Amino acid sequence: MYWADELAAAASGPQVVNDSKTPSGTVHVGSLRGVVLHDAIWRALRERGTQVEFRYGVEDLDPMDAQALLTPDAIGRFMGMPLAHIPAPEGSEAPNYARHFAGLFLQTFAGLGVRPELYWMSEQYASGAMDPYVERALAGADTIRRIYRTVSTVRHAEGWLPIHVICENCGRVGTTIATDWDGSEVSYACRPDLVDWATGCDHAGRIDPRGGRAKLVWNVEWAARWGLLGVTIEGCGKDLATKGGSRDRADAVSREIFEREPPRNVPYEFLNIGGRKMSTSRGEGAAAHEMADLLPPELLRFLFVRHRPNKHLEFDPGGDTVPGLFDEYDRIAEAAAGVAVRGELPPNPEAIFRASLVDPDADPPLEAGRFRPPFRHLALLVQVPGADLGERMAAEKGAPLDAAELAILEGRAAVATSWLADFAPDRYRIQVRRDELPAEASDLTSEQRDYLAALASGAAREEPVAGDQWQDLIFRTAADKTLPSGDAFGALYRAFLGRENGPRAGWLLASLPPDFVLDRLRDAALTVPPAAPMPGEAAPAPGGSA
Repeated sequence: MYWADELAAAASGPQVVNDSKTPSGTVHVGSLRGVVLHDAIWRALRERGTQVEFRYGVEDLDPMDAQALLTPDAIGRFMGMPLAHIPAPEGSEAPNYARHFAGLFLQTFAGLGVRPELYWMSEQYASGAMDPYVERALAGADTIRRIYRTVSTVRHAEGWLPIHVICENCGRVGTTIATDWDGSEVSYACRPDLVDWATGCDHAGRIDPRGGRAKLVWNVEWAARWGLLGVTIEGCGKDLATKGGSRDRADAVSREIFEREPPRNVPYEFLNIGGRKMSTSRGEGAAAHEMADLLPPELLRFLFVRHRPNKHLEFDPGGDTVPGLFDEYDRIAEAAAGVAVRGELPPNPEAIFRASLVDPDADPPLEAGRFRPPFRHLALLVQVPGADLGERMAAEKGAPLDAAELAILEGRAAVATSWLADFAPDRYRIQVRRDELPAEASDLTSEQRDYLAALASGAAREEPVAGDQWQDLIFRTAADKTLPSGDAFGALYRAFLGRENGPRAGWLLASLPPDFVLDRLRDAALTVPPAAPMPGEAAPAPGGSA
């Protein structure tokens, strides 16, 4: 079974799926993995007829801390203050810093077909909804200190309370220590040296911590939210799920303080870029909203749902990842449509394709059967002046594109244009010599010229249109001529691009007018290599010039 279907089949009774994020600044694309995975779980439960809610929380009462320092988003004078109490960046229409950066992240959700019920922790505290959990945590502080000590070997001083008061003097929450809960108030001190990323004001006092004047420490707040919302399923990144880590502490607090079994955990691996974890905490990774602008939403969903959550993912928009992602998505779509595809497929391609769809109510067989322009072909076509994309793709399909297929074409062409401009390796960028045969073609060997002549004859006979048709013909012709494939491709790149390398040759030829391709192959086949120098003469320079 598909992993989300397995989880849904094991669940019983009504379910609440939950996820959350602290809007410390620009959110990287890796953070979308949890969002999409939880949405896939919600969909799988819904498809089984299970009563299920999907909630998403914004932890906007958290302080601006060291995480924000590693991006250009930190504001020095506000370090340690709740994110919901910090002004939005200049020029933003958001009411505060948290709403600004959370908004940039949340606006990607709708495009991905993710529509959870949102909640903001600042509102949960201010409304009094968290007050019963604050009271129980303070009353059970001795037990919480023991849990930290025995589960995670984290030791807090005697009298430490699991709460951060918002300082009445400076407004900071990340620099305060609370002690002495008497059932109505706590004592607190705002310490200048408590953390190295913010400076407290040295104020001290007593305060009622309820009604949004304080917040629980993170692990305890996590467990409290499970009780507040009735959460039954919530995954987390593997860094939080390590033995003795944050998730183990929250699980123990949930059981011993709030007297409820913690939700089922679905640990998920990181998204890596260049072999490194994409991490907001280290200032690494492409912004989520920027990647959502680059990739079509079904491709971004596919990136996260095609593998089990415990598998590492590699994503590098500057390499071959983007074309490869399109290729694999198209293979999965074809398999879901019942088309035989080459190569090994993951289990349950139909379920993977279904989970990748933006609309959870879409008809998967109908969507899978739509014509999808190969991305690598489009990446070449958009560089060919005057190319009619609709006409070319209709020829490749063998019928006019319908409205949905035209929309797919438009979206992919836009991605190809943006990717070429900002990310693509140089080998994907082409400038075909249309006016004359490149001088480099004169360096072709006689075997390569014979190969190009045979390829022209084969193309005139078979009339290939699609990139994969051309690619097949290129390989077959090379095999017939016993020409190594490297020499075959080198001949084509010299003839069309005037260089020794380039993009996939089949898609390059498919992007060009058929008559032009045949003429160029025949012209290159007729090139005459430079004459060997007479004794005593200097050899000609490459390209035939003296």
